[in-house]
Amino acid sequence: MTTNRLINEKDLLRRLQSGDEAAFERLYRNYVDPVFRKTHYLTKSAQIAEELTQDVFLKIWERRASIDPEKSFGAFVHRIAQNLITDLYRRLLHDRALREHLVNSVTELYDPMAADTDRQLIWQALDSLPAQRKKVMALVKIEGRSYQEVSSLLGISPSTIRDHVVKGTKSLKAYFMDNELTLILIAASLTIAAVTK
Repeated sequence: MTTNRLINEKDLLRRLQSGDEAAFERLYRNYVDPVFRKTHYLTKSAQIAEELTQDVFLKIWERRASIDPEKSFGAFVHRIAQNLITDLYRRLLHDRALREHLVNSVTELYDPMAADTDRQLIWQALDSLPAQRKKVMALVKIEGRSYQEVSSLLGISPSTIRDHVVKGTKSLKAYFMDNELTLILIAASLTIAAVTK
């Protein structure tokens, strides 16, 4: 961030502390897109991301008097976003539809560069699969290989590979639905990793 922009932001934050709506609007315009992108990445839902983004800025407005203009406003914004996403994941324990959405996100989101903890939890879930299905899921979902590549490598047809992936994904979703702690740990880890990027 350039020195002029930093000075300008500090001025906006001082004005925001005293309830200046124009300063709030300017800060909103500066931060709304990054907040939306991160929340959308983590939730895979534009609607949920939009709601979370609005909640972030509502909290900023509510806490405006406690904002320290000398500290990083970006870090403050992202901490609020992270806390709201964590709260969302906690609510999923009580909301089956939301939990199913998160399970879908986690099973599609796997990043081979994810933290060791994420990899351990994903492999723990994969270990619940039959050996051949586990091998296919690892090659397709984790290594990113095509069905044709895996077919050649394992000597089974692409349609059998597709069947293993469909059934494996379904089994993983069931595993995560039954193992809420694992799901929450992965979701929280993904949240922290994305918010701190």
